[in-house]
Amino acid sequence: MAPFSHLDDGTAESVWRDELARRTFRRLDDSFEQLVVVAAHPDDETLGAGGLLARAARRGARIVVVIATDGEASHPESPTHDQATLARLRREEVGRAVGLLAPDAEVTFLGLPDGGLDRVEGELGERLGAVLDEVPAVDPHRVVVAAPWAKDRHRDHRIAAEVTAAIAARRGFTLLGYPVWAWHWGTPADLPWERLVALALDDGERRAKRQALASHTTQTAPLSDLPGDEALLHAGMLEHFDRDVELFVVEPGALEHSQESLDARWFDDFYRRNGDDPWGFESRWYERRKRAVLMATLPTAELGDVFEIGCSTGMLTRELADRARHVIAMDAAAAALQAARARLGDGARVSLRRGSVPADWPEGRFDTIVLSEVGYYLSPSDLQRTIALIEGSLADDGRLVACHWRHPVAAYPQAGDDVHEALHRVAAWDAIVRHEERDFVLEVFARRPARSVAEAEGLV
Repeated sequence: MAPFSHLDDGTAESVWRDELARRTFRRLDDSFEQLVVVAAHPDDETLGAGGLLARAARRGARIVVVIATDGEASHPESPTHDQATLARLRREEVGRAVGLLAPDAEVTFLGLPDGGLDRVEGELGERLGAVLDEVPAVDPHRVVVAAPWAKDRHRDHRIAAEVTAAIAARRGFTLLGYPVWAWHWGTPADLPWERLVALALDDGERRAKRQALASHTTQTAPLSDLPGDEALLHAGMLEHFDRDVELFVVEPGALEHSQESLDARWFDDFYRRNGDDPWGFESRWYERRKRAVLMATLPTAELGDVFEIGCSTGMLTRELADRARHVIAMDAAAAALQAARARLGDGARVSLRRGSVPADWPEGRFDTIVLSEVGYYLSPSDLQRTIALIEGSLADDGRLVACHWRHPVAAYPQAGDDVHEALHRVAAWDAIVRHEERDFVLEVFARRPARSVAEAEGLV
């Protein structure tokens, strides 16, 4: 990638227009409840995610905008504006722009040095982490963090992206990267097209974004007629951000590179930060409905001996116990088991154990094994070991029920669909039930040759 200047003509928008016209993109899921937009400089939030901010505001999401630097070094040769003046003006511009896009958004300025985020990376992590710690306890699937794309070829953008990725991964938030300067210096060969998702903007959102961009006058118009005061966002650059779509890179998050399973410390920290019911198992209709669907798919009235992998606070465990001879319910988090014990008491039909799979697999044979919202926490190798243990522990006429969220989560080593693809590769199993929605997939597996419920009851 060749060196570039802000004042270069850059890649023409017609090049990108032709490229976008021949491609199709996955739609960005905008059903989140909270949005955090991280910007390296004032105006990044509008350029890269202005439409997303407008959409989130219209949907009533809680919005936080974090501006890492004041952009005071944007005009280093300016004869008319010193850095303190530019910093003040650019903060004011952010206030006007965000006010047009998302009037109720909370805006936080960190005031770190423009062009020097690499020197204060630790401070950026601490302060950004403190902001994200203030995100109220909700299902992390419903929190989206948007930050500059890590390969935007601007050092501050890269540092902001990497620090945000590490923090978002630890908290289980979905991370999106928004390109800014990539549209200026890049070519179609530079974009990871397979990881891009699209947010189609309506007329109102495009209009709000145009007005918000116009608010950044220190960048879109010359400071004066003198050399050194040129507009940095010239007409050719601004064309890239007047599209009817915003594109985001679905970032894998820092944990993907290690491909390690999430361990007990991750879950303990997650419960500590998000309370006793972080996924809303008790409060959300989505979760109550999903449990009802899962219980209805189990093909036998009597479940026999059950092993539930990842019981969390015991909401599903309680329903399994009503139909089981005995349930072994395991979870890695101490807080989850404490809540499960309070809910289930010390009944003889349920044994609660702290542990993780595959390392702490219990002895015995099971008529029913439940792998619900757990498989994507495992690395591919640990998932394969777990599948082998399921195969070895499942009774001859036993059933495995698997249920998983389908949307990507940056912190998780795998996606829910990946888990089910791995389960389908077990040659000895048939999927006798499959229930698929946009949000989750639920399947019941049995050894071949498997009989349907009607066949088992002699109806066919």
